[in-house]
Amino acid sequence: MDYLLQLAASPTAWVALATLIVMEIVLGIDNLIFISILTNKLPEQHRAKARRIGISMALVLRLGLLSTIAFIVQLTTPVFEVLGQAFSWKDMILIAGGLFLVWKATTEIHHSMDPEPEEKASVSNTVTIGFAAAIGQILLLDLVFSIDSIITAVGMTEHLPIMIIAVVTSVIVMLVAAEPLAKFINDNPTVVMLALGFLIMIGMTLIAEGFGAHVPKGYVYAAMAFSAAIECLNIARRNRHKRLLAARQ
Repeated sequence: MDYLLQLAASPTAWVALATLIVMEIVLGIDNLIFISILTNKLPEQHRAKARRIGISMALVLRLGLLSTIAFIVQLTTPVFEVLGQAFSWKDMILIAGGLFLVWKATTEIHHSMDPEPEEKASVSNTVTIGFAAAIGQILLLDLVFSIDSIITAVGMTEHLPIMIIAVVTSVIVMLVAAEPLAKFINDNPTVVMLALGFLIMIGMTLIAEGFGAHVPKGYVYAAMAFSAAIECLNIARRNRHKRLLAARQ
């Protein structure tokens, strides 16, 4: 209790908490975009449930990993070397996660550009298989993003309560933002392509990080923000054009 009181009275701890919350929320954007795109492919009545399950699992994974900080820190220790390049478990997880994101986003772009004929299957089978596949893929990416998130938290502060508060806050923000973000993506088809492009960029960033090439996340998120701003202008222009046509008719 004395430790917590001392922590609460420390201005440095509050600064660290605020900084870490912002970092965790920013890192959670990648996870949220993936969850939104994936759940939008499910039948409408299952989307909200899948989003809640996916984000809840992200919280469970993050809190579970926080309880094994000593093990998580060891993930950055090199385990083997190839052509002078050392690889740790964290590197291999980031590379695998990045490759999965690039593959998934590329596949989704292909389906958007050249959709396959719908298979003649029962509605119940489609829902069950689709839901299970979506949850499995969300869980896989939750693990990758959770490890990245926890290692970031460990690098920014040594106080476990601060890490826990930051992680829980970021996941609550994800829960609140999930529904409007998914609806916005679903209502604007061109945004889906932009979000898939973001996933490819994020996947390539993870792969680069895994191979030891540090990519400043500020550059990545600045590019995403700029692209999103341009797309918002396009959406506003289309909506204005529709209103003008409706007024003329």
